[in-house]
Amino acid sequence: MATDDPTIVSFTVRDLRWPTSLKNIGSDPMNLAGENALGYLQYHTDTALIGTGWSFSNGQGNEVLCTAIRSLAPRLVGRKLSSLTSNMGETQRQMVSGQIRFMSPERGVLQLATCAVLNAIWDLWAKHERKPLWRLVCDFSPEELVRCIDFRYLTDVVTPDEGIEMLKRLEASKSERLRAALENQAVPAYNTSAGWLGHSDDEIRELLKLAMSQGFKHFKLKAGLGLQSDRKRLGFVREVAGKDAILMVDVNQLWDVDEAIEYMKTLADLDIWFVEEPTSPDDILGHSRIRKALKPYKIGVATGEHVNNRVMFKQMLQAEALDAVQLDALRLCSVNEILSVLLMSAKFGVPVVPHSGGAGMVELCSHISTIDFVAVSGKKSILEYTDHLHEAFAAPAHITEDGYHVTPTVPGYSCEVKEQEFELLEIWTGENNAFGSMARSPESAEIMTMVVS
Repeated sequence: MATDDPTIVSFTVRDLRWPTSLKNIGSDPMNLAGENALGYLQYHTDTALIGTGWSFSNGQGNEVLCTAIRSLAPRLVGRKLSSLTSNMGETQRQMVSGQIRFMSPERGVLQLATCAVLNAIWDLWAKHERKPLWRLVCDFSPEELVRCIDFRYLTDVVTPDEGIEMLKRLEASKSERLRAALENQAVPAYNTSAGWLGHSDDEIRELLKLAMSQGFKHFKLKAGLGLQSDRKRLGFVREVAGKDAILMVDVNQLWDVDEAIEYMKTLADLDIWFVEEPTSPDDILGHSRIRKALKPYKIGVATGEHVNNRVMFKQMLQAEALDAVQLDALRLCSVNEILSVLLMSAKFGVPVVPHSGGAGMVELCSHISTIDFVAVSGKKSILEYTDHLHEAFAAPAHITEDGYHVTPTVPGYSCEVKEQEFELLEIWTGENNAFGSMARSPESAEIMTMVVS
């Protein structure tokens, strides 16, 4: 019997992959052919509400992600929603504790799986409160927001009490920022879609012109295939968008530290705001050294889409390695851990510029950037906008005519994928079809569902 406090009674995990490589979407110097893919989880309750959460992969290996989600999802079956949301920080800690601790849950595939599980809870919570997720969080008191964070390993930088005080200082002006969010003036967008490496020169020019007509003023291009090629491609931005356009480059971990420094020095005349992922995402001191070396050239350093957890971000900030914190909504441990990174970034005064280059990421990050502006940092920062696959989602992301992200209005975390996408592109496993087929085969379906009687 349905109650006002939903109980999770079952779950379903599905493997969804889009053939994005056919249009060069996501192509970069380290990955010339990727298929945007989701390990897609739904928690079913004893009410009409369904909590949807997922994590992202690049195609190959998505079956591993789905297996990891299946291994964790049963933990929450039989739980009432309130037993999870009354202290979300503790819920996060429980998810990464116990025997699973040996499997390194706060990094790698199990981190992605934990993210999917907790995303589904946040989505269910927001739907239960009939609010979009950003509004659910922004309506929290400082104490309620801080209770969603696991501060383990962070208290040398920020304590719960300090976090509450930081948030309280923003309370007086919060209504003004909330009004801006409701008027779709909270989160300026920057364009990445013109910058994939697979595009021809003519395609880049046309996409830049389209982006200009849509109100974009910030542009990011992939780089790293050679100075001549990079200078030509980056020059297109200046040619089409003019000297006032803000330009960033992304090399997706291509270089060693010294190589990154020397390469970027030669591009300094193009007035680049930052270079993204210039070296290994794990190399905290390397990023710090690159940033220090490029500072005289007025080139900043950004990273984060492959930074595994809050501790790594803490050290990045302590080492003064970043000019932009590019957290990924599917790499960290859901909204819980994202809130901790927002709080630390605000303390260090470093803007949060989330990575949202994959399918569905703009939908989720629109919530995150709005939370940061309204409730945590109080400062506007840009958010990546890519123009692919929004039509696949029930609550798709949009931008305004003047280049702002449209603030989400639908209750939940904007996670729902339309069923027709699964009918076309779901990967099914079974003896009658080879793994990797893009065709749907219902008769061989083996979607895992756990049901509590």
